[in-house]
Amino acid sequence: MNLPNKLTVMRVLLVPVFIFLIMADFIPLNILWAGIVYGVASITDLIDGKLARERGLVTNFGKFLDPIADKILVMAVLLCFADKGWIDIFAVFIILTREFVVSGLRLVVAGEGVVVPAGIWGKLKTACTMAAFGVIMAIEFFLADIFAIDFNFFIINEILIWICAVLTIISGITYVYAYKDYINPDN
Repeated sequence: MNLPNKLTVMRVLLVPVFIFLIMADFIPLNILWAGIVYGVASITDLIDGKLARERGLVTNFGKFLDPIADKILVMAVLLCFADKGWIDIFAVFIILTREFVVSGLRLVVAGEGVVVPAGIWGKLKTACTMAAFGVIMAIEFFLADIFAIDFNFFIINEILIWICAVLTIISGITYVYAYKDYINPDN
């Protein structure tokens, strides 16, 4: 197994560690530790694809697992944040729905021999989402836990997650529009 694929597998294996740490309120500094694990997982997402392309190490295994690893990480973070009451469940629903729609679209299009590359809106959505998750964890750790500031951080978290949700909707629409002929009910 090449290095990019090992990084992708590592990202998948870090997800249960993240879930355990963020939900384990009995562990001192659990949000900090979860944030570190999330940061490492996010960095592997940036590095694995870049290494694979630069070094000619693109494999079918990597093409298969990388987008799944991304979705597993995003779903885990969203569900944990919603469970902790940090974000609104409706935003989670919108983001997860887009992920399923685009994944389904990619499957149909792949069946026709076409690869759906990540578009600019998809990349922007991913970058915004990854950054927002980090900021939300930082807010909850530093401001809410460490400094015990008496403020409703849910409002800030909501602004961040809804920016992600809007970008997610735009990204999903652009994918569906670009490949609408493949899912036309008349075909």
